[in-house]
Amino acid sequence: MPIFTTAETKMWEKPVKESAPQPTDEETNEKYRAGEERIVTETNREKIPNFVKALDKADYMQIRPFYQRRERWEVDRQSRLIESFIMNIPVPPLFLYEKDFNQYEVMDGQQRITALKSFYSGEFKLKGLEVWKELNGKTYSTLPSQIRQGLDRRSIAYIVVLKESTQDEEDALFLRQTVFERLNTGGIKLEAQEIRNCLFQGPFNNLLLELSKLEAFRTAWQLPKYSADEHEPNAAIKESKMYQKLGDVELVLRFLALRNVDHYARGMQGFLDLYMSRARTFTASDIEQLRVLFTKTIHLAMAVYDDLVFKPYNVAEEKWEKGPHKAFYDSVMIGMSDYVDAQAAVLAKKSEILEKTKNIFVNNAEGTFTGRGNTKTDIQERLSLFKAMLESVLSKR
Repeated sequence: MPIFTTAETKMWEKPVKESAPQPTDEETNEKYRAGEERIVTETNREKIPNFVKALDKADYMQIRPFYQRRERWEVDRQSRLIESFIMNIPVPPLFLYEKDFNQYEVMDGQQRITALKSFYSGEFKLKGLEVWKELNGKTYSTLPSQIRQGLDRRSIAYIVVLKESTQDEEDALFLRQTVFERLNTGGIKLEAQEIRNCLFQGPFNNLLLELSKLEAFRTAWQLPKYSADEHEPNAAIKESKMYQKLGDVELVLRFLALRNVDHYARGMQGFLDLYMSRARTFTASDIEQLRVLFTKTIHLAMAVYDDLVFKPYNVAEEKWEKGPHKAFYDSVMIGMSDYVDAQAAVLAKKSEILEKTKNIFVNNAEGTFTGRGNTKTDIQERLSLFKAMLESVLSKR
């Protein structure tokens, strides 16, 4: 039987809102008149020095959550932003979310805010400027006085999505997600897990990031071993598109979420959103239990399959695939998680499990483990196939 934490047994007590039947035009008009699914915003402008100083206030603005890919702007790009302000070139407004009165989270503009804060704190020297070349090498404090005064006169604009947009906390999270997805952040499309990393920050999100660094997990997904310097611009791991888009982190989430497949709703990405939203209630004890479960499971899977872990068997070519597949990963991990405390018994049947795994692909329709079907029934079918195979092998004496 699946192992659930205390919080997981309660997290589905609140009904999941499903899509309503097609409304009539009059019902749609009434929904619009009532202000449903419309955000309430206000636009502000503030002098840069005042804005930067306000960032030091406790609980005033949570900078890190939103739009954080696994790198920060290089000095050249931060410098060009400062040059734009010096030249009075219009800079796009920031987007903030009012999580409480006069307390904000950054939905779009984290890199711009960080660049301004860092420059005013003297953390970097201007570099790579092509118009104001004479300012290269200058910090804020060493700028010529007229330039510094001109910069201080500039304002930064920001649009705030107000609390009044919705009263339900879960609805508020998904409203923010919709707004965030629609924002054009530097012309770069954000992937689903990048947005979750922004919206659902907290102990559970930190756990996902932590577990994605495990050596066994990275080996399975053919990623370089974790290194503390991998956030640097020239790190080798940056070549991995999966890493860049937090795809590895999403894989950790898939395992934890799909253990709850009986509550699956809203499609794969919607269900992952839902699980992350509700996982914000997890206690330290819940987090630790999930940490142990994932760690034991990935190590058990690696011990059984070695370099074939999560790789489907190609029946037509009569060989194992070269790379791991997400849908098969789901099945192996969730199936193995039921046996993490019976590792010796599982490893004793290692050869038979490998042979029976091949038979799953031989005996079932092509595409079962490709992930092409992501309905609740599709997912339950492939999870059940693998679980049944394990049970048939491990129930033998």
